[in-house]
Parts: sequence; C-alpha cells; structure tokens
Amino acid sequence: MATRFSLAALVVAMPIAAHAAAPGVLQVGVDQSPAGLDPHKATAFSSVLIDSAIYEGLTAIDAKLQVVPALAASWTLAPDRKTYEFHLRPGAVFQDGTPVTPQAVIANITRVTDPKTASPYASRFTDIASMAATGKDTLRIVLKTPSAPFLAQLAGLAIASPAGFADLARKPDGTGPFAFKQWIPDTSIALVANPHYWAAGLPHLAGVTFDIVPDAATRQLGLAGGTYEMLPNIDAATATALDGKPHVKLLQTQDLAYSLIGMNVSRPPFNNPKVREALNMGLDREQIVQAAYFGHGVPGGPLSPALATWALPTSAFPCYRPDAAGAKKLLAEAGVKGKLPVTLKVLGSLQQVVDIAQVVQAELDKAGFDVKLDVQTLPAFVKDWRASNFEGFVSLNGGGTDPDDYFGRTYETGGATNVFKYSNPALDKLLNEARSEPGLAKRKAEYDTVQKDLACTGPIATIAYGTLYTAVRDNVHGFAPSATRSLWGLRDVTLSK
Repeated sequence: MATRFSLAALVVAMPIAAHAAAPGVLQVGVDQSPAGLDPHKATAFSSVLIDSAIYEGLTAIDAKLQVVPALAASWTLAPDRKTYEFHLRPGAVFQDGTPVTPQAVIANITRVTDPKTASPYASRFTDIASMAATGKDTLRIVLKTPSAPFLAQLAGLAIASPAGFADLARKPDGTGPFAFKQWIPDTSIALVANPHYWAAGLPHLAGVTFDIVPDAATRQLGLAGGTYEMLPNIDAATATALDGKPHVKLLQTQDLAYSLIGMNVSRPPFNNPKVREALNMGLDREQIVQAAYFGHGVPGGPLSPALATWALPTSAFPCYRPDAAGAKKLLAEAGVKGKLPVTLKVLGSLQQVVDIAQVVQAELDKAGFDVKLDVQTLPAFVKDWRASNFEGFVSLNGGGTDPDDYFGRTYETGGATNVFKYSNPALDKLLNEARSEPGLAKRKAEYDTVQKDLACTGPIATIAYGTLYTAVRDNVHGFAPSATRSLWGLRDVTLSK
C-alpha cells in the first residue's frame, strides 16, 4: 500500500539526511517506515519494498514480467502437471551463513500455510499436496491439482532462514543481494552487500540505506541536491515535480497495483449488490485519474492493463460509464430513501489515497451517497483491514503477473486477503477451473467471465492503475523498474562518481 511520498498530517519538513553517504552505498529516500519486515506477514508496500532487496523466492519476476530462476536454478514439471522437481543453487546460503536446503524451503511453505501465521499469501499454496527432499539440493513439490500460476506465485514466497522465524519482523534474514544491518526507528534502515550471495560478482553496491523522510518536498529537494540517489515507486505528482531537474532521470513502467474502494459485503449497506453497482456507477474514474494521478494513469477494471493478454477494456463494464441518475435509481431499488450514509476508511499515510478519497466523496455525493471519510494511520488501517472492521475503505492494492494473483486469494471464499467476506460458489468454481486449465485460450475466456462478474457487483470498485515512476540521479546505472515494485534489481546497480 504505497505510492505518494507525503503525509497529510505532517506540518514541519524534516531535515535532509543527517549523515553522509558512504562510498558505494546507495542512498534511497522513502516516505514511511515499514510495518514490520516479516515477509510472510507484511503486506504494506513500505515493507515489501525493503524485503524485496533482502529476500528471494525459488523463482523471480524480471522487468518484462517473465518468470526467471532465483533460488531454484532450474526445475522440471512432470506430465501430470502437478509434480515439480526444483534444483536449488548449490552453495546458496542465508545471510546468517546457514545453508539453503530443501528442508528450509519446506519450513517456509509450512509456515506460510499454517493458520497460526495468518499469512496473506497462504491461499496461493494451500493446494500443495506434499513436499519432500529428493537430494541434497533437490526438492519435490506435488500439487493437488495443476496450477498455471504456480511458478509465478513462488516468486512472491520469500525464503527466510528458519532459525530466524521468531524475529523476522525486526531482523530479516534471507538470501537476497543485501543483508540487514540496522533499523533506526522512523529514521533509516541500512542494508549491506550480502557476502554470501550466490550470484558471482553481485551485488555491485556496498550497501543500501533507506532514509525515512515523510515530507515529499524534502525528498524531492534531497534527490535534486544529491543527498538521495533514488526515490523508488513514486507517484505522478512527485515525478512531475522532478521532471527536468538537472542530473535527475525518471524511469517508468505500468503499475500492477491499483486504487480501489473495498466493500464489506457481510454488513449493510454493501451486502446489497445493487448498492455496490450504484457506487461503481457514481464514480467518474477519468476525473479521478486527472485529479489524483495528474493524468498519469488509466481507469481500470479488475486486471491491470500491464497484463495485456488478459485485461478487458473498461468499455466491457457498463457500470463504469458515470451515471449519477442511474446510481440513484439503483439505490431506490435497493430500498434506500434519501441519501445513503457510508463511512469509508482511508489509508492516510499516502497523500494520493487521501486525494482519491476526496474526489470519490464529491462524486458519490452527486450519486445519492453521503460519504464520511475516516482517515487513518497505517497501523490503524492495517489492523482494521485485517479484522474486516469497515463498511468500506479507500486504499491501494498490489497486483501480480497472473490473473490468479488478483482473484484467487482476494475473492475466493475464505481467501487469505478476502477481508470483504465475499462468497460466490460459482466464482470459486470458475477460478479453480481457470487455475488448472493449461490452454491459454480457455483460461482467457474464463478470466473474461470473472472480470465481467466482479467489475460491477463484486466487493471491490477498482478505480485506476497509475504509471509507476522511479527517480534516480544520473550517477545511478543498471536499474530497471519493475511493475511488481520489487527492488531485487538493485543487485545490478552501479554508481559512478
């Protein structure tokens, strides 16, 4: 959950970096502290950003959104399409020096799928039937049913040292290009080059320091003046302010993440699908893109346009055509008299989300809703989100490289991030079929149906997908921004004088 680099409540700008950069250490300016660094539990973008430089999965997603080897150097898939044999990189070790073994991978998957962990990634791996070491560096994973997205989803399963499971939130221990060194609360997080990294010659950097600077203007001045060398995953407003600055480069890609209104369908008023459809009809998504994204984004449906093979155009969803009168008619059919009061909780640590919420409030006012905004801090928002303690909310959600990343854990009955309490047995059946279907054409047809089913009466009103920017100084070389928001690519970065 991260995009814009300012906090609404901040009044006094923070001073620019209190320490000088060490040689070969990349200085990165970020907007907020992570909500813990346990990669099996944290969902906030501020956490995932830093974790992506520390941890790796068996697979990884490259800048072109293709699955590539990571901790698994190679793998084979049996004719049954359920049995995978992974060949781990010989000599790969965790940052504490202990070896990466098949047993360590099994321990990570077991932890993620254990209900006691309450991992938001659990739903992706509950279809595993068995796991076993078949050699010193080989691991067999057998699925209950074939899964087309399985290899891509393994990229999101960080492999951590089992010896450190108890304290991963504060002392992460992975296999990635950088190792955790120090966390000074609300000030900085320091990483150093992983001396045990399996990729010969990488990383090139001596380390990475994340300076936590909530004020957007301070970060912009810091980058323009050379105090910071990178501002990752920034929004259009920050990018616009930096465009054309001397010695600053803007890198961009289409974001997989999206802005949304989430609705709790287990309680009024959003237990009524007509109310959910009315809310969709009351939104002018293009206006939101212009006002909150500065035009650097596109109205979007349930799938990111970055997934060009899969995403339907918004013209496929009748409720996406703004129609305030039609929304009021639907509310009347739902038994609403007068304006419908609704409280939307807002992720207040991201100014762009607050901006979106304010535009939404004004638009829905014309469509028969009386919207109250409850702007929350990140910890409060995450706590209420996990507990489904909301009527509705405005936030950002991450995406993935396969449609199942958007749909499986979010919409299936009992899904790990189905905080909306949504249940649709027919949809569950369709998603299971699409997940196990090998043919691209049939999967495409099934996901077309899923998108049309969810767009207007599902528990999420998808708003827009932005252009994702990373700003760097011109002495930063070799970084390719990823639509996944991962910083794994920092391993390839070099700094010139």
